[in-house]
Amino acid sequence: MAERFESVGVVRDELAKVDYLSSEAIAGVVYLADRLGKPILVEGPAGTGKTQLAKSVAEITGSRLIRLQCYEGLDESKALYEWNYKKQLLRIQAERNAESSWDDISTDIFSDEFLLTRPLLEAIRAEDPVVLLIDEVDRVELETEALLLEVLSDYQVSIPELGTITARQVPMVFLTSNNTRELSEALKRRCLFLHIDYPDLDREKEIVLAKVPDVSEALADQVARIVRSLRQLELKKAPSVSETLDWARTLVLLGVEQITEETAIETVNILLKYQSDINRAVKELAAQAEGGPPKPGRPARG
Repeated sequence: MAERFESVGVVRDELAKVDYLSSEAIAGVVYLADRLGKPILVEGPAGTGKTQLAKSVAEITGSRLIRLQCYEGLDESKALYEWNYKKQLLRIQAERNAESSWDDISTDIFSDEFLLTRPLLEAIRAEDPVVLLIDEVDRVELETEALLLEVLSDYQVSIPELGTITARQVPMVFLTSNNTRELSEALKRRCLFLHIDYPDLDREKEIVLAKVPDVSEALADQVARIVRSLRQLELKKAPSVSETLDWARTLVLLGVEQITEETAIETVNILLKYQSDINRAVKELAAQAEGGPPKPGRPARG
């Protein structure tokens, strides 16, 4: 299969063209995943751009994005495939009326015509370029996680009635995890690992400038600085990058050019989703406005 990227720099530059500002580490892992034909396990806090990375790679490579959204209770029939039992039953009844043998019937009903493909099998069977996104893999049970091993090891799926279906082309695979539970060693061995944390101040400002139309550089800088200060507090849920962008868009929509204490307090619910966090943030914003010392909290993560 033809290589998608010539160098790490090409990955970084191509992602920038679709407004995904990647670090050298992110671009490097994407490049190696392409060259080695290995999946990427992307961990990090919610809202830091893990899912968007897969979408952006699909866009810059002209690939079709196939997404498996993971959730508790996801099983083989929703992840891999299942048989169309109603259609099979109708065919059995029709064939019996025609006095066909069971061997003829069974050969007929266990064929592609009756197979319902789900995201994993769809990605394996695809002939066009594909990016497979297995989103929030940490939400599934260990039994379901085990279903992924054959797909991620050999890019194939075994169906008892049809045999082994091998990938016609190797898809780029991204697995995202918010680290709500520890993933198995077997799964991790099959993947390249990438951790995406909150961006540093300058990068978050660049992201705001790239993603929010009509935002001024001064406002983007102020947004990034306030969000960074809030992330230093002991919050139930720190503001994600996507929430930073929502806040910046809100401020632009309201015609805000300079964030005052009043404006920040009135719109902080765009950034924070728990009342206890909002109360703590309001106190912090008020203290900053008065020139007081910041409240103690966790160190900034980036």
